[in-house]
Amino acid sequence: MKNTVRVERAIVDITQQQLADAIGVSRNTINSIESGKYVPSTVLALKIARHFGKPVDSIFQLDEND
Repeated sequence: MKNTVRVERAIVDITQQQLADAIGVSRNTINSIESGKYVPSTVLALKIARHFGKPVDSIFQLDEND
């Protein structure tokens, strides 16, 4: 699964820690999502999308191998 979380954070100029605090996870979780090491749950993906005011599928996209 690909994602644009890092890009979305840059657009609104927030750190991984600020995003983590806003949605109730650790900074390490955000780092793992951004690097593709962790696929977020549906609830977490929805929280991230809501934080940025965008649809989930504009932030998270299925990879060819998914």
